[in-house]
Amino acid sequence: RKISVRLSDAELERPDFSSRMLSVLAQEGTEPEQMIIRVSDADMSRLDEPGRQRVDWLSDRGFTVMVDNFGSDYSVMSRLMTFHTALVALDSGILDNVGRNPGGEKGVASLVSGIHDLGMKCILDIVYNHTSPDSVLATEHPEWFYHKEDGSLGNRIGDWSDIVDLDYSHPGLWDYQIETLKMWAKYFDGFRCDVAPMVPLSFWLKAREEVEKVHPGMVWIAESVEPRFILWNRERGIPVSSDSELYQAFDICYDYDISKEMSDAMTGRAPLSVYLEAMNRQEWIYGQNYIKLRNLENHDRNRAAALIPDEQALRSWTAFLYFARGTTLLYAGQEKGVTRHPSLFERDTVDWKGTADLTEEIRLLSGFKRNERIFREGAFSVSTPDEKNIVAVYVGKDEKLTGIFPLQGAASVFVQLPDGTYRNEYTGKNVDVYENVITTDGVPVIIRT
Repeated sequence: RKISVRLSDAELERPDFSSRMLSVLAQEGTEPEQMIIRVSDADMSRLDEPGRQRVDWLSDRGFTVMVDNFGSDYSVMSRLMTFHTALVALDSGILDNVGRNPGGEKGVASLVSGIHDLGMKCILDIVYNHTSPDSVLATEHPEWFYHKEDGSLGNRIGDWSDIVDLDYSHPGLWDYQIETLKMWAKYFDGFRCDVAPMVPLSFWLKAREEVEKVHPGMVWIAESVEPRFILWNRERGIPVSSDSELYQAFDICYDYDISKEMSDAMTGRAPLSVYLEAMNRQEWIYGQNYIKLRNLENHDRNRAAALIPDEQALRSWTAFLYFARGTTLLYAGQEKGVTRHPSLFERDTVDWKGTADLTEEIRLLSGFKRNERIFREGAFSVSTPDEKNIVAVYVGKDEKLTGIFPLQGAASVFVQLPDGTYRNEYTGKNVDVYENVITTDGVPVIIRT
């Protein structure tokens, strides 16, 4: 369990700070890895050079350093790149003040600008199916909510007892929600829409049309749902959009339509081929330009490292995740092989001491996929010759990309490639194909021909 301690700039600037810190740890029998050192954004801004060096010393010794209350008047995004900090706690006012005063808007714009400087886009998570029971809207516009038979606010899914559903039969709710999206669209690069199928598709189509006027090219991600959940709701008269319907309004849908098949294959509950055939089926069910958000784990799913305890198998599954058609969702801690799933309702920081460090492979695979057009334009198919190994292929206009992903260690895998010596794009080393068979010691192989 982590221990959180707040330090001031004055404490960090003491010449004997390092020796005092180590002395206290020794007296308490505590390791640096157990500690979260919180320093406010304002104190960070006032540190002298020795103080700044001690922040880096803390990080280098294994302490988790957090910038607290980032987004206050003192905030400068570049400071996050200067210090060796692991966590940032946003000041609540950075979002609360947007639309209320110019300072709030400036803070959000500065934050997103800094994210862009780091070469990233910033996607805002929005929840439009429901709110908390104590939301402002529940007080100001109770008519915009779903009501139970007794007249009280409620929701259509009994298990979701901590929320109340919005009722989109009211035009006023549409106007309010769309205006809110247009406000946020001035700052962010896209929206990830929570449980999007439960909100009317006609609303999303209208919202996208209106947002496009404010910010052309916004990215729209739908947290789509499992087929069983769609059927369960429809049997009860609750309309829910399928992925095929959602693609009318969204660029990207979650991979939940085949998540059961993937989970069964990962855990050995069903043959690997069942999952791969489901993935192939996506190629002709959806439009040619469909994009799936591939993920081995997320906030609603178990950790991949917990489901796949063998490290090499985990590396192969991760490599396949990036190779497969679509884009990739990387859940915080997945790159370190973290096995414990965090709480959704309590503050629960990631323990970065996981079971496997996958960061270098992820950096390689992410860059490779981003830079190769064949991933976006090639025809994709996937198969298994033996229920133990995955063979995935992209066929482009002038080239072919073949990926071999061994899931049970060393293997000899049949491939549709001429005999010869090829470069493995995954390792940079040469590999041989002889009589249409490639031998691997358990490491993924990616071949360009």
